Amino acid sequence: MGKIRAAITGIHAWVPEYRLDNFELSRMVDTSDEWIMQRVGIRERRILRGEGLGTSDMADKAVMGLLEKTGTSPDEIEVLICATITPDMLFPATANIISDKAGIKNAFSFDLSAACSGFIFALHTGASFIETGRYKKIIIVGADKMSSITDYTDRTTCPLFGDAAAAVLLEPTTEELGVMDQILRVDGSGRKYLHMKAGGSVRPPSHETVDAKEHFIYQEGQTVFKFAVTSMADVAAEIMEKNNLKPDDIAYLVPHQANLRIIDATGRRMGLPPEKVMINIEKYGNTTAATIPLALWEYENRLRKGDNLILAAFGGGFTWGSLWLKWAYDPK
Repeated sequence: MGKIRAAITGIHAWVPEYRLDNFELSRMVDTSDEWIMQRVGIRERRILRGEGLGTSDMADKAVMGLLEKTGTSPDEIEVLICATITPDMLFPATANIISDKAGIKNAFSFDLSAACSGFIFALHTGASFIETGRYKKIIIVGADKMSSITDYTDRTTCPLFGDAAAAVLLEPTTEELGVMDQILRVDGSGRKYLHMKAGGSVRPPSHETVDAKEHFIYQEGQTVFKFAVTSMADVAAEIMEKNNLKPDDIAYLVPHQANLRIIDATGRRMGLPPEKVMINIEKYGNTTAATIPLALWEYENRLRKGDNLILAAFGGGFTWGSLWLKWAYDPK
C-alpha cells in the first residue's frame, strides 16, 4: 500500500452578485480606472450586501454547492477548517457557524487566521489530518468579507479588496496525487506594515478607536509590495528547486490575487510563460483567503489528473508560502 496523501476531489465557490467597478469607486474616493488598473490590475470586485450577512453566509453557499457537486452527505464530513480574517464574530469560530448552517453535525471545525496565505496554511493542515489515516473527508474553506474592514475613504486600500468564498473537499489517495509538499513561512515583525490596529485584546473597541477608524485595514503599501514580490516569488521558485520541478513540468502557477505586478514577478521567477499563470484578479480583486481556491474553481475545467500546480501566497503578518499540488481528477 502506498503512502496516504490528501487529494482535492471537488471544488466550489460563491461570489456575491453586486459588482463594485472602478468607475463607481471613483465616485466614492479620489481614484480612477486607469490608476487602479496600472497599479494593481483590478477592474471590479464583488461586495456582499444585505443586513446581517457575514463571511459564514458566503462560505455556507460554497460548502453546500461543494457537497451537492461531489454527492457528499453533510454527515460524512469529519473536519471543517475555515481560513478567514473576517470572522462573523470573535467567537465562536466561523467554521462552527458554517457547519451549523450546512447541516454538518459529525465534524469538529475551527478557524485558521493567516491572512492571504490562509488557504495554503489550512490546506496543509487538512492534508496532515488526512495523512494520519484517521480522517476520510475534510472540507477546507477560504472565505473573507473584506468589505467589512475596508475604509472606502482610503484611496490606497479600498480599490484592492472584494468578498468571496471557496471550498474544497479533501479525501485520501494512495496514488501520487494531491498535496505533495509545502514551504510555509511567517515573520511577525511585518505586522507593523499590514494589520488592523484595534479590535483585539491590545486595543479593544472603544469610541476612540472607532472615531480614529482603527477597525479597518492599515497597510504601508510600498513596503508590503517589496516584501511580497521577493517572498512570494522566492518561495515558489524554492519549492520547484526542492522537488526538481522544471517550468515544463508545471501546468499552472496558482498565485494569490493581490496585485498583478506581484503575480507577474512570481511567474517570471519560476520561468513560466503567462499562459501558465492563473489570473482572475481583474474580476474579483483581493478576496484574501478565497483567492487561490476561487482561481482553482474558475480553471477547474482546464485541469487534468496529474497536473502539477504550484500554489503561492503572501499575506499580512507577514505570512507566505508555496504548496505543490498534483491535481487528482479530470473535468467532470
